[in-house]
Amino acid sequence: MSEEETLLVFPTDFPIKIMGERRDDFAQTMVELVQRHAPDFVAETVEMRASSGGNYLSVTCVVRATSKAQLDALYREITAHPWVKMAL
Repeated sequence: MSEEETLLVFPTDFPIKIMGERRDDFAQTMVELVQRHAPDFVAETVEMRASSGGNYLSVTCVVRATSKAQLDALYREITAHPWVKMAL
């Protein structure tokens, strides 16, 4: 399988879980970032969960992915953000 190939068939609904420090604007900032790459993403569908200690927040966004390049660019921007600890 070449670098450009993927097991995914596009378009597809693709969940992205973003974890970072719990801050008031974390979820909104991540939604704005996701919408830059998936303009049809609906912010009201975000699922949020605080860690047991309350120090971290996970934000799950299900995007309608249209290509591997779109997902790659989205993951690059998410993981480069200073508030993000991990993205799955």
